[in-house]
Amino acid sequence: MTGERRKFRREGEEARREALIAASLSLASKGGAEALTVRAIAEQAGVTQGLIRHYFHSKEDLTRAAYAALMDRMIRTSDALLAEAPAEPAARLASFVSASLRPPVMDTEELVLWAAFLHRLRADPEMRTVHETRYLAFRDRLQALIAAALPPGTPQHTLRARAIACNAVIDGLWLEGSALPEAFGPNEILTIGLTSVGAIVGLDLIPYLPEAAA
Repeated sequence: MTGERRKFRREGEEARREALIAASLSLASKGGAEALTVRAIAEQAGVTQGLIRHYFHSKEDLTRAAYAALMDRMIRTSDALLAEAPAEPAARLASFVSASLRPPVMDTEELVLWAAFLHRLRADPEMRTVHETRYLAFRDRLQALIAAALPPGTPQHTLRARAIACNAVIDGLWLEGSALPEAFGPNEILTIGLTSVGAIVGLDLIPYLPEAAA
């Protein structure tokens, strides 16, 4: 019974932390990071300001947690689609790229949230660490997929350089597609992404264009 109570308490505490993070993201999507005051977060979440301080050391700590949650959410979406991809390495690489260039990852609100937090990187080293950790996690996944799709023995420095280049292409297209979705034709961003990443790594990824987008 004691173990069950402790598990229930941990789950309850985690749910409250997630509710505070969700409230922070909701506020940031409307008013930017400047809207994240302790009072506003408490009102949005329907809790007392003291409860926020119970779960987070400071408002900055909560802000970092919210940014981490945003980045993790996008990575999880890409990972979920990757889990459904065929076993063929080129198909898995194409699936991962495609997930980053389609809704719900490529989305105007996600871009607004990302931009709301981004300017804090220069002033907050811990926020920069949050960003760096997620960026490297995404790039490492991309590099591993590229390595699996290329001939064995491809030098690590080559894999690293191609992963960095492919990530830059994905980031740029995600930014433009999220900011101005109406400026592009159906699947235009996705097709450009697969073509560009394929050119960088030396593979034809267009045959793996998702059926829903083909």
